[in-house]
Formats: sequence, C-alpha cells, structure tokens
Amino acid sequence: MIKSNRIKLSVMMFLEFFIWGSWFVTLGTFIINNLHASGSQSAAVFSTQSWGAIIAPFIIGLIADRYFNAEKILGILHLIGAILMYQMYQAEDITKFYPYVLSYMILFMPTLALVNSVSFNQMTDPEKEFSPIRVWGTIGWIVAGLLISYVYHWDSTGGISAGSLKYTFLMAGIGSLVLGLFSFTLPATPPKVSTNEKVKISEILGLDALKLLKDKNFAIFFVSSILICIPLAFYYQNANPFLSNIGLDNPTGKMTIGQMSEVLFLLLLPVFFTRFGFKKTILVGMLAWAVRYALFAYGNADNLSFMLIIGIALHGVCYDFFFVSGQIYTNSKAGERYKSAAQGLITLATYGIGMLIGFEVAGKITDTYKLADSSFDWKMIWIIPAGIAAVVFILFALFFNDKQKVEVEKI
Repeated sequence: MIKSNRIKLSVMMFLEFFIWGSWFVTLGTFIINNLHASGSQSAAVFSTQSWGAIIAPFIIGLIADRYFNAEKILGILHLIGAILMYQMYQAEDITKFYPYVLSYMILFMPTLALVNSVSFNQMTDPEKEFSPIRVWGTIGWIVAGLLISYVYHWDSTGGISAGSLKYTFLMAGIGSLVLGLFSFTLPATPPKVSTNEKVKISEILGLDALKLLKDKNFAIFFVSSILICIPLAFYYQNANPFLSNIGLDNPTGKMTIGQMSEVLFLLLLPVFFTRFGFKKTILVGMLAWAVRYALFAYGNADNLSFMLIIGIALHGVCYDFFFVSGQIYTNSKAGERYKSAAQGLITLATYGIGMLIGFEVAGKITDTYKLADSSFDWKMIWIIPAGIAAVVFILFALFFNDKQKVEVEKI
C-alpha cells in the first residue's frame, strides 16, 4: 500500500471513531440530566444502535455493494449525519431528540462496514496492514473522551448542571462534516456486485449461515452471544451516568482506560487463545462481565474508586475475549462458503437482537431502582447484570463441549 493511502485511511479511521466517541459515551448522562429521560426512554434511545445494526446490511447490500463507490456513500452519510447531529444539539426534550438519533444511527451504523471496505480494498496483505490502520480508530475514541473530560470539562459536575454535554453533539457534528468532505478524497472503492445480480435477503442478513445451528455447540455459542449482550447493554446505557452520578472526577476521560485495555488485550489474545483454547478464553470474557459489574456495585468514588477503575479496565477482557474470540470461532466453523454470512449472522444476533433486548431490560431495571429523590440504587442496577453474566457463564461452561482446535490465525 502506498504511504499516502495509508495516511488517508488512518485519518478516516481516527475521525470515524472520534465521531462516535464524541457523543455516545456521555449520551446516557445527557438524556437523563438534560432531557429528563426515564429508564425506558433511555432504552429507546440506545436501542437506535440496534435498529441501525439491523438495517445496516440492507444499506450495504442493496446500495453500497451494487450501485455507488463506498467512499462516496461514506461521505454522503457523514454529511447528512452532521446535519442530524446539529439537530440533536438543539433538541430540548426527548420526544424531539429521538427521531434525530434514530435517523442518525440508521445512517451511522453502515459507515462502520464502509470504512472497513474502503480499507481492505487498498490492501494486499490485510492481516498485516489492517491492524495498524484500525488502531487509529481506537485512538480517535480515546482522544474524544480526553477532550470531553480534561480539556472542555463538559462532564464535570458543574458542566453537567450547566447543560454543557450538549456540546458533544456539536463536536461530533463538526467531525462528521470533516469526514464527510474528506471521504471524497479517499481511494476509489467501486461496487463489487453486478446490478443485474439477483438480491437475496437471506444473504444480506447472513441467514444462509443458519445451517450452522445444526451443530449443537455452535447453537450454544449463538444463544450465549445473544444472552451476554444483555449485561453488555447495561454498560453502554448506564456506565457514564453512574460514574457521573456518584461523583467520580472526569468520568468520560477515565472510561477511555477501557479502550486502552482493549488494545492491550487484543495483543494478548492470540497467546491466551493458543495456550488455553476457545472455551476457556470465552469463559474468561464472560466472567469478566460479572466481575466488572460486581466492582461497580460495591465500589465508590472515594476510598474504593480503584474498584471502579479496575471495572473500566476490564473492558479489554470483556470485549476482546468474548467478541473477538467469538468471531474467530465463527470463522473456523463456517468454512469458505458461509464465512461472510456467518459473521453477518453473529453481528445481527449480538448488536441487533441481543443489544435490543439488553437495552430494554436495562431501561426497566433502571426505572425499577430509581428512588423517590430521583437518585438511583446503583448497587442493585449493577448486581442484576452481574448475575445474568454469571448465569450465562455457568450455562456455557456446562453445555459447550466443542473439542475442535480453533486456529487464531484465522481471525
């Protein structure tokens, strides 16, 4: 790959995840404090991510793969996204805010696949070339969090009271405008599918890979993937409001520790995977969810703040050891014919179905444990997802018995 393209792709990844990290981490805190959203309303807002994940394959499969260059669609989606971000910045109540965030997520989720498509199209050796470019996305997310906490102080107690978190949408909107314009300078990525080729909805959604569910162990993994996304949703929806509510300083900046650990454990994953195998690796990931929520339940912003920091730092284990190792396992079970379909099916199951259920459950639990003085019983709000993760851990440990060796090189 030529150097200029590598730089362009790195900038693209940085901006893509800078935009997402600019507003999504503090979204829960914003809608609770600024828009006075209930738990159920928060669930509806966060569920827009799941609806976006469900609809994204249609935008990619019906439009991007058939009619227009990927980089041009990426640019158009981000330019529209900038307008929607400005509308979210101006919204004064949850009913006005919701249509804009739903529209935005329907347009944003496909861009996650588009940036990968643009990147892979320029690579001769993706296994070696993709990671150094993709890591700039994680850096972009981290930079956004550090700006919010340590430069602008929008998530400080005073900042939240003053309604400063609304500026996160302005920052994301500016980033989206920049990426939208920048996308038209990216290397050309033409459509891969002939417009005359018949469209199959089963292929777009990965439903052709349902045949894999005949394998008992894959079926157990599939169901476990959906179930573990229920406690995962609690983190996305409640972590920042929780840390802000209990008075932890610079909560958004501290949450970037999770992304830093994600990079570290991604490097350690091949070693762990090779030495201990798939089952033990994924069990560690499941157990990490239970442990992190227990730490959140019993930690505080004072003498036990280290428990909160450890809980945040466990994000790398939680995400990499479950989701990345799950992608490796899925890849190994699918075979050449169903590789793409299988990955699409797992994405639909986790970010689509699993997270959709999870956000709904998290919303109801949050409403249930909201106290009369408008504070929350955070201990119970975290104990419940910890218990769910522990149950999934036990069920997977008892019923998953696949002895087939999975090669980590197939990631």
